Amino acid sequence: MKVSLLAVGQMRGQKEAALFETYAERISKTGRALALDGLAVTEIKDQAGANSKIETALNANPTAFVVVLDEGGKSLASRDFASQLAHWRDEGTREVVFVLGAADGLSDALRQRANLRMALGPMTWPHILARVLVAEQIWRAISILANHPYHRD
Repeated sequence: MKVSLLAVGQMRGQKEAALFETYAERISKTGRALALDGLAVTEIKDQAGANSKIETALNANPTAFVVVLDEGGKSLASRDFASQLAHWRDEGTREVVFVLGAADGLSDALRQRANLRMALGPMTWPHILARVLVAEQIWRAISILANHPYHRD
């Protein structure tokens, strides 16, 4: 199953990019053995019309399972998220797309398009750190599924 991130904004030149890349590499290496492809990233410039560009990208891939990151979404514990990821894979989902909007959030239409609205907890996170958190949680889920000692309860 392909796992991808569709995000408004760019990480190029940001110090956090190195941390994101570390998790993306881990996802790629360990995920393959679990039939989970590496984390593909598509960046959309943070400008007027970003929500429209997200919609266009999602419409180009109508069978993808869409998870929008939204402060009003469902919060999942790491083990529950790992189970969800495994469930999508085992049910034959070809791709899961995590959508991270701009600072002003996503349009109502994009929230409605989502198969799942997911929150990264009750706190508000800077856009760049939210990307790192998503990558870390995908890596953590893969490590749980692989019985790797990274996650501790």
